Amino acid sequence: MLTTLIRRELLDNLMTFRFAVAVLIMLLLVVANTAVLLKDYEQRLTLYNDAVKTHQQQLQEKKTYSAGITYAGEMRIDRPPNPLSIFNTGFDKRIGNKVTVSHTYVPSLWDSGWHGSNPFMDMFASMDIAFIFEVILSLLALVFAYDTLAGEYEHGTLRLILTHSVRRGHILLAKYISAMLCLLVPLLMSLLLAVILLTTTPSIFLNTDDFLRIGGIILASVVYLSVFYLIGLLISAATRRTSTALMLAMFVWGFLVLVYPNVILAVIPRPEAPQTRAASAFGQIQQIWQVEFSGELGHFLTTNASPEIDWDLGLTGSGAEPYAYSWKDPQTLYYSFENIFAFEGFDEKEEHKIPHAQSYFRFLGRLVTRTADQTWLIRKPALEDIFIHPANVKRIWLKLSPVGLYDAATQAWAGTDLHGARDFFDAARRYRQEVIDALYDKEAFGSRQWFSSDKGAADWSILPQFSFQRADVNTNAKRALPDVSILLMINIVIFILIFLIFVKSEV
Repeated sequence: MLTTLIRRELLDNLMTFRFAVAVLIMLLLVVANTAVLLKDYEQRLTLYNDAVKTHQQQLQEKKTYSAGITYAGEMRIDRPPNPLSIFNTGFDKRIGNKVTVSHTYVPSLWDSGWHGSNPFMDMFASMDIAFIFEVILSLLALVFAYDTLAGEYEHGTLRLILTHSVRRGHILLAKYISAMLCLLVPLLMSLLLAVILLTTTPSIFLNTDDFLRIGGIILASVVYLSVFYLIGLLISAATRRTSTALMLAMFVWGFLVLVYPNVILAVIPRPEAPQTRAASAFGQIQQIWQVEFSGELGHFLTTNASPEIDWDLGLTGSGAEPYAYSWKDPQTLYYSFENIFAFEGFDEKEEHKIPHAQSYFRFLGRLVTRTADQTWLIRKPALEDIFIHPANVKRIWLKLSPVGLYDAATQAWAGTDLHGARDFFDAARRYRQEVIDALYDKEAFGSRQWFSSDKGAADWSILPQFSFQRADVNTNAKRALPDVSILLMINIVIFILIFLIFVKSEV
């Protein structure tokens, strides 16, 4: 009997005009938008490749180590665009894609820059495939569901069906399975065409993990689609008129999809505590640079003083502020290294200064590196408290809607969520430490090539090559499954409510 009911409901849905419209709309929107997003990805990939070559060339042109690895230098690493960002752009285009590697500061997400942007393409930044599913697919699910039971009540067909030995639970199950099969057609067809476009693009190579991630996105999309169909079915079970059910369905859709996600971001106020937290962090960092750092440097200069040698060597310049530093943006940290960069060498009369200069920069390099690491221990929790925690609070509020849960799950599967964005900067910090270790191993801070190229240029081949790999699919799954699990729980709860209402209702 259940099979017969499913076949009947399936044929009824397939023969409707709304099914044909659903397939047509989804195919047009997804295919057209995928083509635009692929073009945008190829442009970003070109900018990335050009930036890598440019940065490597600029670094090789630097004659001294100090000219390359201090903040004003040219040692930069670049973040490649994520090919799965066409499914959910997430943070892939919201954060910088290049960062400077220096021993003078520890890079964070807020210290990055951009290769470039296309204003026309940026218009489509939010119109990824997940956005289309969030808006259009949820609407189609409600359109399929609003008259499922209310229409049966109005036309009296439900009473006729129940005159036979048919269980009400079987009726609900048949309607759910048949409608979901119909809704899966436009979903899977549009995704299949998107994947075909993706795999046939010469600049994109997808491995096994990427196809598993796409499978995860499909899973999240099916669960999300089921939630909205069940919401529509719940409305249909609770009302007896299709006009009332349609009105309520459109209201619920507008609130969950359009109103709530936008209003919640405006309603939640920015807490005042971060301002105090920022002032506290700035004071601690200023204390470290101006007192502890200056104290150690001053002690070194005092104990190694010589009337014949300018120990400053242009360190602070003329009237320069050597401690211009922001707690959030260490890019403003300067020690007037520009004078050192321009230095070409010593004449024969000043050759006796070389050992003293090497000793000075050997001490200064280690001191700056250690101080930068020390200030990072203050900056990291401060940045978390001021930026990450408030953002997480808003995301928790957004997850009270199925849209927020689905958006978070697809971002996690695609690797474009905040965790995926921070993976790059974690790799950048590890690479910075690898560079510093290589400089220590070669004693570059105390070498002549650190500050002068008169006896040979710096050997950049001693530094390791940077490579960034996205998190593996297991990590993506761990990040996405909590949100997918909540969507599944919502499905179960709504289905139980529908069953209770339908079983107790009079026909």
